[in-house]
Amino acid sequence: MPPRYDPAQISPRALRQRIESLQAAGITQLPKPSAAGETPPQDVAIPEVVAPEVNAVQPTPSPTPLPEVGVAPSLEVLQQQVAGCTACGEPASTRTQTVFGVGNPEARLCFMGEAPGADEDRLGEPFVGRAGQLLNKIIEACGMRRDEVYILNVLKCRPPGNRNPAPDESRNCRGFLERQLELINPEFICCLGAVAAQNFLQTETPIGRLRGTVHQHAGRQVVCTYHPAYLLRNPSAKKATWEDMQLLLREMGLDVPGSENS
Repeated sequence: MPPRYDPAQISPRALRQRIESLQAAGITQLPKPSAAGETPPQDVAIPEVVAPEVNAVQPTPSPTPLPEVGVAPSLEVLQQQVAGCTACGEPASTRTQTVFGVGNPEARLCFMGEAPGADEDRLGEPFVGRAGQLLNKIIEACGMRRDEVYILNVLKCRPPGNRNPAPDESRNCRGFLERQLELINPEFICCLGAVAAQNFLQTETPIGRLRGTVHQHAGRQVVCTYHPAYLLRNPSAKKATWEDMQLLLREMGLDVPGSENS
């Protein structure tokens, strides 16, 4: 007959060790302790003891999956996917709305900024503040209208405090941007500012070295220039920006207006 013991009188750890020892010895039944004068005890089954995991690592919640942007058949469907995206926690939780893009959906030329600002976040349209007004003048100086081109940003949400996009935010939005360009299919892209140019071309080259030449990206010609907001702070850079616009117009095969500043 296996030895008797009272489980209530030993520690859980000792109990577990005792039970494991008995199981290893092939003992599967224990007598139930009885008081004097009671009917002889009946054997009871040894409970299966599962040791609790110590310092178990809890699984990390999976991040919000990005939509399958490659299957968006139209800009309208893609815009709905953008509006529902929460992949970037901070911008998604602080935005008023996403800012998709505006203009001719079959434009030959896209102007690309870095991210929406406060005015854009409020109105849902890119380049509508003071920098946007200057961009309109640049476009008009090139002999075009705002509704003839397409205007968009690398990021579709406003970064809090108008900070630069974080690397993971740019990566999260990359699929949206690439599919947007696939659907518009422009021949030319003008990157406005260092952040947009470096993010789009995947380079760390300063904007001063990126401008003044034509870059190739996915079969499209890319010209980089200063951001209109930078021109508001540094009017002397307008001359260089106009030189970049003249370069762009020549590549597009369009007439180049006079060389006066916009």
